[in-house]
Amino acid sequence: MSFEPFDATRGDVIRDPLSNEDGYWVGAPGATFEPETEDFYLTYRIRRPRGVVPDRGAEIRIAKSKDGIHFDDIWSGTKDQLSTTSIERCALLKHDSKWILYISYVDPVDQRWRTDLVRADSPEKFKLADVEPVLTAGDIDAEGVKDPFILQVDGVYHMYLSYAIRVGDASASEMHSTSDAYNTGRILSATGLATSDNALSWSWQGGVFMPSESGWDCYAARIGTVWKEGDQWLALYDGSADVSENYEERCGLATSDDLRTWHRVTVDGPLMQPPHGKAALRYFDVLKVEDQQFIYYELALPDGSHDLRVLHRG
Repeated sequence: MSFEPFDATRGDVIRDPLSNEDGYWVGAPGATFEPETEDFYLTYRIRRPRGVVPDRGAEIRIAKSKDGIHFDDIWSGTKDQLSTTSIERCALLKHDSKWILYISYVDPVDQRWRTDLVRADSPEKFKLADVEPVLTAGDIDAEGVKDPFILQVDGVYHMYLSYAIRVGDASASEMHSTSDAYNTGRILSATGLATSDNALSWSWQGGVFMPSESGWDCYAARIGTVWKEGDQWLALYDGSADVSENYEERCGLATSDDLRTWHRVTVDGPLMQPPHGKAALRYFDVLKVEDQQFIYYELALPDGSHDLRVLHRG
């Protein structure tokens, strides 16, 4: 098992936030490499603070690159197309000759996070009006399900998602009146797994990585990326100690032999965090392309904004 921590400020900036102020973020990357054309694709989310119209996660974009570092936008979608208050992390997959975009957003029906998909012949042609259901909070008896990461192993697709577990006897209004149960302190944020043999119909397998009993990641433990080193699977996850750190998670490391049972490596503290204090270093995605490694992530800056970066190794 090997993953060498690094200074996150060394990464190349892919996108800057819309403003250098608290609450303006660009990030939540989802990275894909298409070997047939040798193209890199990156999904990312643009956010503004609450009250700054169009606030929260108002827009998602797909960008394309030949080197994995310099990207040009090729598509965008906005939250009004889903009649939602916010869009979060997405994932992009090529399946057979089609492309699939998995989208997490606040369900306009009950204000709980859900995850859907949309299909197209190419990443430039997605239409959010054509979304098809994947998993809702009600499907899995949770208070939200979002932030998909997808991995194919031996013909089976594995989707890791953040899901919200209710704590105590909070009412639906207490958890969902602000359209984000994760920021109420009434839930725990865990990682669950869904599987599929066709990338369209998904079966919920349950929780696979839970917040710790105590410590730096006892409120949230959200696996963001999984890849293989030798005979072992590695995952980088976002952790936080309580609801006050909900938007400022730091990075942890976990390992697995079977993609279902995960073991913490970072028990005593984060693997990495920004040098300017307890601020966000989160939403990692790791791509291995031949002998190169591309590490995409969202980084908090001293002014409270977040930018989107990549560190290239190899």
